[in-house]
Amino acid sequence: MSPLVSVLIPYRDAGATLEEALAGILAEREVPIEVLAVDDGSTDAGPAIVARLATRDARVVPLATGGVGIARALAAAHAASRAPFLARMDADDISLPGRLGLQVDALRANARLGVVGTRVEPFPDEAVGEGLARYVAWQNAIVTAEDHDREIYVEAPLCHPSVMLRREAFEAVGAFRDVHWPEDYDLWLRLHAAGFGLAKVDRTLLRWRHHPGRATFRDGRYAIQRFIEAKAHYLAPRLARDPRALVVWGAGPTGRKLSRALAAEGAKAAAFVDIDPKKIGRTARGAPITAKTSLDPTRHLVLVAVGARGARDLIRKDLAALVFVEGRDFFCCS
Repeated sequence: MSPLVSVLIPYRDAGATLEEALAGILAEREVPIEVLAVDDGSTDAGPAIVARLATRDARVVPLATGGVGIARALAAAHAASRAPFLARMDADDISLPGRLGLQVDALRANARLGVVGTRVEPFPDEAVGEGLARYVAWQNAIVTAEDHDREIYVEAPLCHPSVMLRREAFEAVGAFRDVHWPEDYDLWLRLHAAGFGLAKVDRTLLRWRHHPGRATFRDGRYAIQRFIEAKAHYLAPRLARDPRALVVWGAGPTGRKLSRALAAEGAKAAAFVDIDPKKIGRTARGAPITAKTSLDPTRHLVLVAVGARGARDLIRKDLAALVFVEGRDFFCCS
């Protein structure tokens, strides 16, 4: 039987967790799958584990790249895959029962969706700090396509190893790319820019393992500045299509960094807004800092770029009171 879902699992030196990760995926029996396990330069027992499992289960397809990095390893898995849906997994995470079937159902039910993730549970507890717990709680609260549209420029709204992609959408936006910011966030932004929806199954269906060796802790592409550059790169064309003056709400570090990145992409802020009365009347990056009362949705397109916890929701209320509509007259970033 031809696979309905191709599961892409790149790995390197993951022998300690790989068998458990593969067992979770291979337990899926309701959906025809193939599992493309890509050895990206391992020096441990990982490839032997995959080879052993492949002799027992024809759904396991061993591949090797020699150590080219995750984006290129994923590209190799994509090139070898056959199914209309592409699921992701990492070699140290645990996929929970029913995940793939529910994601297929979600993609089939809504032709606009290009990618569907799930809620996730980070583990082990000792590796989950306050910042990660807050990020996962934010991510898990974003479920519908409308939620993802609203939050796409705040942070990466999907956990990469939890997602399933519609092949047609994925290939239409250029598949995996090796970029100087996170490759997964780049893909979500490209899908969004092309008009494809992002959503989640409203259930926790992946256990997301964390440890000090994760790429997010050591790879320069995951630095905060790289995320800001990615947002600016995809925001700038959207801003250029709007004739209104660009205003950045936030004259502090977050707003200044975003405005600097936007200027590098050709989108210069005409003004900043801040609630601190000491800042009003000054300038930031050569533009005036004004009060919120100066804003007019017929003349201004607003980017909310603030770092204080809870500030975005307060500003959303302020802008709604000024008759600004989110997604049309303002966007929230971070």
